[in-house]
Amino acid sequence: MNLSKLTGRICKGLAVISCLFSGTPLITAQDLDTLVNELIERNPSIIAAGRAVDARRAQITPAGTLPEPTVSFQTMGDLIPPTLMPGDPSSARVLTFAQEIPFPGKLKLQGRIASAEAEAQRWRYEQVRREVVAELKSAYYDLFLAEKLTAVVENTMSLLQQFAQISESQYKVGKAAQQDVIKAEVELSRLLARLAVLERDKATAQARINTLLYRPVDTTVVVPSDLSEPKRDFTLDELYKKAELNNPQVRMNQKEIERNQYNVALARKNFYPDFEGGFSWYNRRDLPEMYGLMITAKIPLYFWRRQRPELESATSSLLEQRKAYENTLTTLYFRLKDPYIRTTTDASLLKLYRNNIIPRATLALESSIASYRTGSVDFLSLLSNQQTLLEYEMKYYEVLADFYKALVVLEALTGEKLT
Repeated sequence: MNLSKLTGRICKGLAVISCLFSGTPLITAQDLDTLVNELIERNPSIIAAGRAVDARRAQITPAGTLPEPTVSFQTMGDLIPPTLMPGDPSSARVLTFAQEIPFPGKLKLQGRIASAEAEAQRWRYEQVRREVVAELKSAYYDLFLAEKLTAVVENTMSLLQQFAQISESQYKVGKAAQQDVIKAEVELSRLLARLAVLERDKATAQARINTLLYRPVDTTVVVPSDLSEPKRDFTLDELYKKAELNNPQVRMNQKEIERNQYNVALARKNFYPDFEGGFSWYNRRDLPEMYGLMITAKIPLYFWRRQRPELESATSSLLEQRKAYENTLTTLYFRLKDPYIRTTTDASLLKLYRNNIIPRATLALESSIASYRTGSVDFLSLLSNQQTLLEYEMKYYEVLADFYKALVVLEALTGEKLT
C-alpha cells in the first residue's frame, strides 16, 4: 500500500511538471467541497434554476393584489367644438373611477397558490443542484479511480521490467527459456493497452468536471493521492426518515398538493359573484355638479358550464398529485435501498481486500520472485501471481470508488453530507 501511495504521488508530480511545460492551466482540486462551491456559483443549470425561483417569488405579491382600477372620461354635448349644451341636464362631462373587487377570500387564495408554486420551484432548484453536484462528485471519483489504477499499472510495469531482466539473465546462463522473455514483453504490451484505456477515462472525467464547472475543458484537475475509507454510521431507516423530510421530489409533491388544495378552494369561491365599485363626477353647464356611486356584480349564471367543470378539474388535479406523492414515497425506499446495499457490500469487500487478499497476494508474489531466481517455479507461475495481485489492487480501488459513488447517490436523495 505504501508503494501505491508513492506511485500516486509520483504520477501527480509528473502531471504538474507536464502542465508547467505545456502551458495547460493547473487547478489543484484536492478539496472536493471547494469544487462544489465553485460549481454552485458557476454552473449554468443551477444558476438558471435559481433564476426560476426568483421569477416565481416575484409573482406572489401581484397574485394577491387587487386588479388595476379604471378611470374613464366622457363628454356629452357638441363634439366640434366639444362644448356642453346650455339648459340640457343630460349634457355633462363625466369622470368615473371604478375598481373591481373579487369575492372575499379569492385574493388571499391566489397569493397562497403563488407562494406554493414558488416553494415547489425552490425544491426544483434543490433537485437540480443536488443532481449536478452528484454528477460532479461521481466524475471526481471516476478521475480518482483512473489515477489510482494508472499508478497501480505503472507500478506493475516496473515489476515486469524487473521480471524481464531476471528472465533475460536466467536465459543467458541457461536457466530459463527464451519464451519467458517474450512472455514478459507481451505482458508489458498488455499493460500499455490498459494504460491507454485509463488515459481515455481520465480525459473523459476531467472534461466532464470542467464542463460542469463551466471552464475550459483542457483545465487539469489534480485529485488527492488517496482517499480514506468513509465511515458508515447510518441505517436505512434513518436515511428514509431524512429523505421524507428533505428529498426534493417529496417536497415538490407536497407543495403541489398544497397548491391544488388552494385551487380547489378558489374554484369553489368562483361560484360566488365578483363585484365592481365605481364613483362618478358630473360637470354640467349652468347646473350644479352631480356625483354618482355604482356597484355591479358578476353573476355566475352559467355555473354548470364554467364553474362546475373548473371545480372538477381542480379536484382531479388534487387527486392526481396525492397519488403522485404516494408513488414518490413508495419508490423512495427502493431508491435508497440499492445504494445502501452497495455501501454494505463495498465496506465488507474493502476490509477483505485490505486485510486479507492483497497482503496474501503480495506475499505470494514475493515468494514466487525468490523461487524463480532459484529455479523452483516457472515464469508462468510468476506472471500468474503478478497478474493476480494487479487485479486485486485494481479491484480494491474500484470498490472504494463505488463506495463513494453510492454515498453520493444517498446524499442526493437525503440531503445529508456523507462524503
